[in-house]
Amino acid sequence: MIKPADLKLILALFGVALIWGTTYLGIRVAVETIPAWFVTAIRQSIASLILLTVLLRKNELKWMGWPYLRRQMLVSLLMVVVANGLTTVAEETIPSGLTSLLNALSPLIVFLGCVLIGLQKPSLKGFLGVVIGFLGVAFIFRDGIGDLLDPNYKTGILALCLAITGWSAGTIYTKKYTHKSANIFLDLFYQFAFSAVVQLGLAFTFSGDTDVSAWSSYSLMAVVYLAVFGSVAGYFCYHYALKKISATKVSVLTYFNTVIALFLGWLILDEIITIDIIIATALIILGVFITNYKTQRT
Repeated sequence: MIKPADLKLILALFGVALIWGTTYLGIRVAVETIPAWFVTAIRQSIASLILLTVLLRKNELKWMGWPYLRRQMLVSLLMVVVANGLTTVAEETIPSGLTSLLNALSPLIVFLGCVLIGLQKPSLKGFLGVVIGFLGVAFIFRDGIGDLLDPNYKTGILALCLAITGWSAGTIYTKKYTHKSANIFLDLFYQFAFSAVVQLGLAFTFSGDTDVSAWSSYSLMAVVYLAVFGSVAGYFCYHYALKKISATKVSVLTYFNTVIALFLGWLILDEIITIDIIIATALIILGVFITNYKTQRT
């Protein structure tokens, strides 16, 4: 019989894999009629209000001091404003499946970053995984280098590269400065509230003249889904899993996120999955697996 704690962990892991696998589809639907920075600003604002309500009902909203606030602001800047925000910007011009596939490189970037700052020892296995993973990227672009001449496509790829860098930097920071928290909701509230303010400013800066009447109901429903599930539920499951098992084990979920996103993009948005994409997916997942795989010692 499964222990209750184990069942909660399984549900959290399942939630991360399924929810974050579907968010790429949600983002793509949302940005069809709503500018990307407004999508992210509204998403995090709704998520903040949900968390504020939960914290007030549980009487757990409290001030934790300036060091705590600075820490949450930095994590928010890297992993929500930059990573989530620029991923949304990228999906204005890049298919959701390709976005999820390139985001799967994050664990490889984390490995290289950890080696550079001395947080992790270099290993032949690790570098082999990195090489195989980036071979997968080469497979994606081997016949499409000319696409980078398209300003919109090039902007999307650049935004995605910055998003991956932001997420990786945030992950490395949390690995190096581990702060165990007893209240995940409080952490997320501060992170989402800060990111909502920053992203709203970016929205009015870059898309202030948007026509709200042109926003479709499907896009608005997608934003609500991203707020409730992609932000609140997804991040809660992710942080809960990190409290129970290592970040390396949680990163395995990247494989499922990518497969789910590719499948949904093909099924619902008619995105094309070529042989090159399939080979690239296999290479990137293999690279991440080799880099993160650790044998069990007795």
